[in-house]
Amino acid sequence: MTVQSAVPPRADRIGAALVILSAIAFSAKAIFVKLAYDDPSAVRVDPVTLLTMRMGLALPLFALIAWWSSRKAEYKLTPRDWIILIVIGLMGYYGASLFDFWGLMYITAALERLILFLNPTLVVLISALAVGYRIVARDVFALVISYAGIALVFMHDLHVNPDGVLLGGGLVLLSAILYAGYLVGAGQMIKRVGAVRFAAYASMISTVAISLHFLLTKNISVLAAQSARVWTLTGWMALISTVLPVVMMAEGMRRVGSSNAAMMSSIGPIATIFLGYVFLGEPVTATQLAGAALVMAGVLAISLKKKPV
Repeated sequence: MTVQSAVPPRADRIGAALVILSAIAFSAKAIFVKLAYDDPSAVRVDPVTLLTMRMGLALPLFALIAWWSSRKAEYKLTPRDWIILIVIGLMGYYGASLFDFWGLMYITAALERLILFLNPTLVVLISALAVGYRIVARDVFALVISYAGIALVFMHDLHVNPDGVLLGGGLVLLSAILYAGYLVGAGQMIKRVGAVRFAAYASMISTVAISLHFLLTKNISVLAAQSARVWTLTGWMALISTVLPVVMMAEGMRRVGSSNAAMMSSIGPIATIFLGYVFLGEPVTATQLAGAALVMAGVLAISLKKKPV
């Protein structure tokens, strides 16, 4: 007797397409950032200004998503929920994003995406330290090959760019650690609030934070001084690599399950390597591809160890 899937095949295909498109869209963020940094205008954009522009342009869309997802929401946030939301929102969409943008001043888009792709392994380590998660043999195997892959790519890039890789890689690793902490803290909140609603709220909170950071450290005239090209790149980044991926990933995970989504999202680092080659002229070498393969194998070993949900 044939057992039919609970999700229609067409919905599976739609869900898979949404997850893959989301992963590629997220990966394109580094390309937009690097292109903005390379803009030849007299006033060069810095990480704080660029992140302020990105989040400011995305804010109206996230506000609309927050309103839409809250209309029929059964769960009402308590004051304690708001405190937790503010803390982990600042970790994920403010702190992690800021260190990521700083790191991209020094390293390639491909290395940045590979470091950020370590998030599931970092979540395992943080969970072991913070909530008593027991690391098993499969976790150890995944951690070893993942970090071996990063070391391979890191040594390759260090040979090519010895001055910036250590600093840039360290900044992006700090970004990945902060985002992993955000994921650990957000787990229970997402179950109550919903992934899209939570992401919209967290993004709005981080927009307020980066805007205050900007106002305290910069002159508002810096925004007006940015070239039309930088504003255009930031606008596309806000839409393609900020708002749309959040919505697509949430809907895709609902359709195909979190484990399947994790497997499909592994296209992200390869997409960044390809996009970096096409739009930034970043070289593609056998060492990079081998390192990427090791990182993805390790991440998938952790991400797929549970049964699909």
